[in-house]
Amino acid sequence: MDIIRGFSKLSREEKIAYIQNNFPLAGDLAKTTNHYRHIEDQAIFDDFSENTLSNFYLPYGVAPNFLIDGEMYVLPMVIEESSVVAAASRAATFWANHGGFKTTVHDSLKIGHIWFQWEGDSNILKKHIHSLESDLRSSVKKITRSMEQREGGIISFKFTPQPELANIWQMQVSFKTADSMGANFINTCLEAMKEPLSGYFEKQNLPAAEIIMAILSNYTPDCLVTCEVSCKVEQLAPYAAGLTPQEFAQRFKLAMDIAYHNTHRAVTHNKGIYNGVDAVVLATGNDFRAVEASGHSFASRDGQYRALSRCNITDDGVFSLSLTIPLAVGTVGGLTRLHPLAALSMEILQNPSAEELMSITSAAGLANNFGAVASLVTTGIQKGHMKLHLSNILTSFDASPEERSRAEIYFANTTISTQKVREFLKR
Repeated sequence: MDIIRGFSKLSREEKIAYIQNNFPLAGDLAKTTNHYRHIEDQAIFDDFSENTLSNFYLPYGVAPNFLIDGEMYVLPMVIEESSVVAAASRAATFWANHGGFKTTVHDSLKIGHIWFQWEGDSNILKKHIHSLESDLRSSVKKITRSMEQREGGIISFKFTPQPELANIWQMQVSFKTADSMGANFINTCLEAMKEPLSGYFEKQNLPAAEIIMAILSNYTPDCLVTCEVSCKVEQLAPYAAGLTPQEFAQRFKLAMDIAYHNTHRAVTHNKGIYNGVDAVVLATGNDFRAVEASGHSFASRDGQYRALSRCNITDDGVFSLSLTIPLAVGTVGGLTRLHPLAALSMEILQNPSAEELMSITSAAGLANNFGAVASLVTTGIQKGHMKLHLSNILTSFDASPEERSRAEIYFANTTISTQKVREFLKR
């Protein structure tokens, strides 16, 4: 098959025809993609991306009873796994009865870099730092004015040589972006500073600086929130599943300690946290890829990948669980208001600030983390997961309403697997 040129310039119908005619598709591509297009708002969705043929639907659900810093929330969650929403709701209800989730936003700094090649003396550069910073701030004054009026803008500069790379320097700029995620703002500022940066060296008769690139960093270790819950050990009885609360608490802490020290376990442990985090990030139109990349990097900050959450049991019998996680999210700009359901999510969440959304999102992560580890150390993860997954299995087998009803009764107290459901339907 030859390479196709100018694909993006083809009409939607032409793109569909090209795919249908050149690839062995079992179904009618035009019919399927037309079915999932929105009658009224498709023009909005078409603008979000390139070469859009249709929409890919994921369930938009809610998890109630989240008591976060004294406020009650219903959390919108976009995720295809029903057990995540169910686990979040159950954990939220439990912790609402024991003081709720308490959060601390440590800071909301975001960073970007200009990378440049320079053969000068670092001691000489130190003498120019203040005047160089002044020049760079002035060069982007028109860009930062609006952000500064919202108590954001450029916070600081830092110049660092890269010892592994000869004559390569990093100029790090720290920003506050108020209630926006700020990616476009940061990149616009950095791009605008490239020429003034190289021009400064020329103006001062210093060795020439060659700009390599300017880009934000999705690693945001200073855009950080901690979420915590705690209760007396004996109050954990609803989750103990046949164990004493004390046995459950000790097992739970041991599982948490394993995840902190063992990378294989830590990866799956943190994935359970992001089940909740990503679901809220998606529902609010934020960038879940950036959020995950930053969190996984933060989990490796001491050289080993570790669990993002920790557990503690005090001598006087207080069980506590905490999660510290970087969360660069916004409540204005991007898709947060353009996407109709993202805008609805913001309304459901009572139009939070960016820092409030950090707190809300971290609570979703900790709720799912608590539910997952509690299942692991008691009944096992599959029992509850497969029970909620039964509906999907029955759908895949085209079960009739009567078959579904009978299957739900039969599997109410029976271990579920795809093979067992298949055998039940055959009988």
